[in-house]
Amino acid sequence: MSETKWYAVHTYASFENRVKESIETAVRKQKLESLVSKVVIPTEEVAEIKDGKKRVATRKIMPGYVLVEMILDEVTWALIKDTPGVSGFVGPGKSPTPLTEDEVRNILGMMEQSGEAPRPKVTFETGDRVKVIDGPFLNFSGTVAQINPERGRLTVMIEMLGRATPVELDFLQVEKIAA
Repeated sequence: MSETKWYAVHTYASFENRVKESIETAVRKQKLESLVSKVVIPTEEVAEIKDGKKRVATRKIMPGYVLVEMILDEVTWALIKDTPGVSGFVGPGKSPTPLTEDEVRNILGMMEQSGEAPRPKVTFETGDRVKVIDGPFLNFSGTVAQINPERGRLTVMIEMLGRATPVELDFLQVEKIAA
């Protein structure tokens, strides 16, 4: 028997959860667990502020795609293609192309990293006016000078004592001021 490989399945917009559930249900009903081992929707957790409150939201890394680890044969190909909400496999023509090990490692790695600490959602651009909503500079306002999305931090030029002073803050410590 050949080994399982990961395939990307293209879904209709916002149908990822339904497609995942439908595939898993069909696999159980047809007793194909030995051929289809995993169905994954690549997601990550991002921290965001909504209505002044911090919250963690789940965001799809690859909207419109579901990853399936399986042994591709006529039965599994038909099972996936006939699933409601599936528009097809990723690959040239009618032949599905398996994801490379590097692609799978990168996608699954992004999912694991997001579980460690939610990544702040980047909604800022250089030059944006922001107000500090947390920390020692509470209620000060300034202009975004630098953004570091990897660390979830930004440098804001805050007007203090008659001059602009650079202050490094967490994304969650500031909010945009409406223009």
